[in-house]
Amino acid sequence: SDSLHIAILASVLSLIIYWLIRDSHRVRNRSGKHVFITGCDTELGNSLAKWLDKRGFCVIAACATEKRGQELQSCSSLSLKTVNLNLADSNSIARAVVFVTEEMAGKGLFGLVSNAEGTAPVAPTDWLRIEDFHSVLDVSLLGLIKITLKLLPLLKKAEGRVVNLINAKGLMAFVGGGYSLSKWGMEAFSDTLRIEMQHFGVKVSIVEHGFFKAGVVNSDGINKYLLRLWNRLSPEIRDSYGEKYFVEYIKAQRSSMKRLCDSDISKVIKCVENALIAKYPRTRYGAGWDAKFFSLFLSYAPSCLSDMLLCMTFPAPAASGRSVPRVLINI
Repeated sequence: SDSLHIAILASVLSLIIYWLIRDSHRVRNRSGKHVFITGCDTELGNSLAKWLDKRGFCVIAACATEKRGQELQSCSSLSLKTVNLNLADSNSIARAVVFVTEEMAGKGLFGLVSNAEGTAPVAPTDWLRIEDFHSVLDVSLLGLIKITLKLLPLLKKAEGRVVNLINAKGLMAFVGGGYSLSKWGMEAFSDTLRIEMQHFGVKVSIVEHGFFKAGVVNSDGINKYLLRLWNRLSPEIRDSYGEKYFVEYIKAQRSSMKRLCDSDISKVIKCVENALIAKYPRTRYGAGWDAKFFSLFLSYAPSCLSDMLLCMTFPAPAASGRSVPRVLINI
């Protein structure tokens, strides 16, 4: 019995040591390796482009507007290039792919970093219309899939890497809208792509991160969006929730953002860099304490427990017959 326990312990320790040694191997000669990054008009994408540029990569940064692209180029090296990209527009995606292909000059693309967030905050499902789902899914899911598919030939040619940035909060579907749908969809797409592309030497990683102050819509923007949704509701739906619910719901969202947002965006950047330079990149990276612990716990916890905790977070509609509680837990 003792011999068996010792053998098991030795096996576990050997696996840990093997993993640590394997994880420490890095890709040599980064110069000349091209990395294409989407969403570089966000603080996260912008900071990531600057960081990888300083680390010696040939960065192609996709920005939604020409102005943001020029601002990024002005504070970067000459090797960094920018291109306009609207992920909701197929023609814009096609033009960006042509630009990237020309920049490669016959070589393959070493890295694709997909970073995109939906254009609207979350809200109760019956406050929404189908176009509200499209505003998020067309960018954060379908747009990212489109550009990935078009760049796969270049990635296969270089035996490159795909790194998809996904907010771990999207893996807990506790409020309505396309946000969680897009994140779950990108998780599934990434897993499928990873299995299929390993035959071609292309490695696919997911960076699951929490909320960061730099990437969160400000509270005034959230309030205006929710007020617009509230004002367009039918009297029947509005009465079923009640004015008090609307006020408390806004407070709950604002409080959650303040408590959860991390100020250190470098946690995400370092995970992305590791996924690009590691000889054997990890399948998943966790960036931020909430992504590593709280979100992971809730996603694996029994539904009865996670449902109870989430119900305590947001107020109850007037039609439920329950009093509207104060915000007890912020996730």
